[in-house]
Amino acid sequence: MTSKLLNIRTLGELKKTDYKSRSVKDELRANLIKQLQHGEGGFEGIIGFEDTVIPDLQTAILSRHNILLLGLRGQAKTRIARLLVNLLDEYMPYIEGSELYDDPLAPISWFGHNEIITKGDDTPIGWVHRSERYTEKLATPDVTVADLIGDVDPIKAATMKLTYSDERVIHFGLIPRAHRGIFVINELPDLQARIQVSLFNILQERDIQIRGFKLRLPLDIQFVFTANPEDYTNRGSIVTPLKDRIESQILTHYPRTIDVSRKITQQEASLTADQRSAIEVDDLVKNLVEQIAFEARNSEYIDKKSGVSARLTISAFENLVSNAERRMLINSEKNTFVRISDFLGVIPAITGKIELVYEGELEGPGKVANILIGKAIKTLMLQFFPDPEKTKKAKAPNPYAEIINWFADGNNLAVIDELPLHEYKKALNAVNGLKSLVKKLHPRLTDNQELLMMEFVLHGLSEFSQLNKGFLDNGFAFSDMFNSLFNLQPDDDDLDIDNDRY
Repeated sequence: MTSKLLNIRTLGELKKTDYKSRSVKDELRANLIKQLQHGEGGFEGIIGFEDTVIPDLQTAILSRHNILLLGLRGQAKTRIARLLVNLLDEYMPYIEGSELYDDPLAPISWFGHNEIITKGDDTPIGWVHRSERYTEKLATPDVTVADLIGDVDPIKAATMKLTYSDERVIHFGLIPRAHRGIFVINELPDLQARIQVSLFNILQERDIQIRGFKLRLPLDIQFVFTANPEDYTNRGSIVTPLKDRIESQILTHYPRTIDVSRKITQQEASLTADQRSAIEVDDLVKNLVEQIAFEARNSEYIDKKSGVSARLTISAFENLVSNAERRMLINSEKNTFVRISDFLGVIPAITGKIELVYEGELEGPGKVANILIGKAIKTLMLQFFPDPEKTKKAKAPNPYAEIINWFADGNNLAVIDELPLHEYKKALNAVNGLKSLVKKLHPRLTDNQELLMMEFVLHGLSEFSQLNKGFLDNGFAFSDMFNSLFNLQPDDDDLDIDNDRY
């Protein structure tokens, strides 16, 4: 069917088909109805919005509404807008040569009307793919009315020897050129109020005004706007009459469970084939990455109004794998697995994506990142092992007693992120009771998973104040809670717990 349509090259041939003009909103509605009737999703790659955002979005499309997607950063607002293109017809006919993609049966521009008057049924017809019917503009303070709506072009007037009263001297902006398509304005509050006012007539009366031209141009556009609610108080606001003209406002949100957040990260993380094949990433590590974001969204050090983008976990996961890859390359190993000590490499991915409140600024972004990682470990510790605080007070034998006593006897352990596998294994196995605890509670682990869990226990105990954890330039050092790490190896300059690299 598509190939037959594309062979139609004149208006006369198009009239012989069953093609009928319809608005872009009717087009979106009709194609959505087909999708819903066939049980198709229509918004591939959008995870976690199946029961909230997507139903609201589908309702707005069925109502033929312009849409405002309102949510904090990193909530897939722009991606949702871009996926609306899939609800358009695959190809659309237009009068060939028209800069506004004029409908052959209902032209709106001077060019379109003139072509049909002069050529009739021989008017050439072109076909545009739905991917070319999407226009996106990031709202910035320097955007002008001419950018969006258009302006008089004196060069065109001089070249074509036209008077300024002739419609042909107009150079159309982005919005008229999006006729019969989808137009998206990202970060709408960043648009100056006077520019927002210029959108009033387009949304309601569907006409435009350019430099005093009395021009009725019935544009056919599906508008989608995105905005961050924090922008209403910080950088700007959406003027009330404009908000009133946007029929549906849809609230987005962050993932509500670890599983949903993990699916998003695994879908979006950009890893090479070599990284995927050579580096093992356990589910515990994946969950830890997601838990960091959940802890950040509830942290007293971070501005909740600013939000914590899903990009944090994506970047953090990529850094985590790359940190393990770096160690593998340094040690000339063929494969490796992600360790807890690799989370040192995650800190740069966290510090650039969090907005700190005053208390957080006092601590510093690096310190806050370490605190978030620690809280994530503490939260997940209780999912895999008994609560160290409760076992310490219980009458039953403390399962961690042998481990804690080993450190109490003056033993210490440094876990450097560049340790080769055999040294890493040797160091963990040296801690009395550590391996037996993991084997007892998790007997079916692989060798790599067992080592990961052993290190995880040490980090967990430190978060519950059962052990002392010091931050080194390139790793961690564990010791008894009541002994200073300065006594660990007095002549080793690397063990400077007060001045870690962050």
